[in-house]
Amino acid sequence: MMSAVLVSMVESTGAYKAASRLAIATPPPAYVLSRGIGWQGIGVMLDGLFGTVTGSTVSVENVGLLGLTRVGSRRVVQISAGFMMFFSIFGKFGAVFASIPFPIFAALYCVLFGLVGSVGLSFLQFTNMNCMRNLIITGLSLFLGISIPQFFNQYWNPSHRGLAHTNAAWFNAFVNTVFSSPAMVGLTVAVILDNTIEVEKSKKDRGMPWWVKFRTFRGDNRNEEFYTLPFNLNRFFPPT
Repeated sequence: MMSAVLVSMVESTGAYKAASRLAIATPPPAYVLSRGIGWQGIGVMLDGLFGTVTGSTVSVENVGLLGLTRVGSRRVVQISAGFMMFFSIFGKFGAVFASIPFPIFAALYCVLFGLVGSVGLSFLQFTNMNCMRNLIITGLSLFLGISIPQFFNQYWNPSHRGLAHTNAAWFNAFVNTVFSSPAMVGLTVAVILDNTIEVEKSKKDRGMPWWVKFRTFRGDNRNEEFYTLPFNLNRFFPPT
């Protein structure tokens, strides 16, 4: 369970940053990320209490849809949530969407997931991509992020239940879940290499100066416009 939550946090953090970029907002500071992941944890707890099949996480396809439609209004999201609850109560309306052929969904997902992936790569513009160090880190994290999860998924079967099949069930679940997530593997490799390989010239090669002002909520005066909660709820969650 903890491994699934960890993987969900990593994937959600990337989706938060991609959504901010597609919505032409400032990168979310640490306070906003913590707030979002905290509410996501409450959602996962409610999922467990109600016995849902899947857990709560950021919908990557909705982030891609935000980029396609260029609509980042909270009001649109609130109205969409109302429609989702309505369709879940009245099954006849939900059946209309369930009747959409899977090839249409597949084609749409190719565009949406591809758009989110390209947004993630666009953050590399703040680094020096003429530096061989950055090229090695980027290439290796992308390659291992794709190949290692594929390797683990290839050995998944009912008898062994994954590549790791020791006597400790908790260890098997942790290893198989973590290393089956491309986002988790890619992030782990990139973070380790970025903090261990020596910088050739300066921190500018890593793009660190550009991110400094976005680390805190007060670092940019536009953060209050983008990340203040509606209905005056921000007074219950003051920025730190």
